[in-house]
Amino acid sequence: MKYSKELNTAKKAAAEASAIIREYASDESFSIELKGKNDLVTDADISAENKIIEILNEAFPEDLILAEESQARKILPEGRVWIIDPIDGTTNFAHQFPRYCVSIALWDQKTPRVGLVLEVASQELFTAVDGEGAWMNGKEIHVSQNTDPSSSLIGTGFPYNNLELVDNYLVLFKRMMEKTHGVRRPGTAAWDLCNVACGRFEGFYEYGLSPWDVAAGALIIQEAGGVICDWEGEDDWLFGERIIAGNKVIKDFLKDEIQACFQKVQLKK
Repeated sequence: MKYSKELNTAKKAAAEASAIIREYASDESFSIELKGKNDLVTDADISAENKIIEILNEAFPEDLILAEESQARKILPEGRVWIIDPIDGTTNFAHQFPRYCVSIALWDQKTPRVGLVLEVASQELFTAVDGEGAWMNGKEIHVSQNTDPSSSLIGTGFPYNNLELVDNYLVLFKRMMEKTHGVRRPGTAAWDLCNVACGRFEGFYEYGLSPWDVAAGALIIQEAGGVICDWEGEDDWLFGERIIAGNKVIKDFLKDEIQACFQKVQLKK
């Protein structure tokens, strides 16, 4: 398999980070710091990130690393770069709500090559390698083939850094409730994307995301047969903060609904 060393290294890093996170969770010994309104970081985030970086640096010392708690690049380098989130869903973790993930991705030449998302509480492990398919705990997965919005379950999230869009979001949420089978908001975008990849959700949309939230899950969706775009239907979703995912029909449905609700709004990038 292509990138077998990279995938195995990512698995090792995720497993060790997960063990650190579970240890913190078991005795609730972590401290919480506010980076901004509704934006948290805990001791567990820092410790898990340091362990991931240590393992990646040991295996691939020449590779760059883009990590949530230690770097904030706005441009993706041309070469190999690991994009990591030690805990996607820190607010869930801080409240002991059992949905938070380790997310690790390798991008090369601005293309996703390896993606891994480990849901810590359930130990669901989602992986993908460019051209090799997508897998959950060793079983190949595929996006839902359901193209009927009325029987589709949709995942979403709400931006914590731009509350000016709340009214538009509520209008969109109402439209989704009226036109789909239901909407879910688990609070971890990486896991939401994996739920699209394995067919639990037919689609997903969110605004206000960062590269480390989506870099791994997006490849997993693509390798599971799904599609990814930004809210204009273009490819500016890694740094563009806005993402839509699903099969092609549901992706187009979501794009049309979003544009109807946000057509007069200048979205912040």
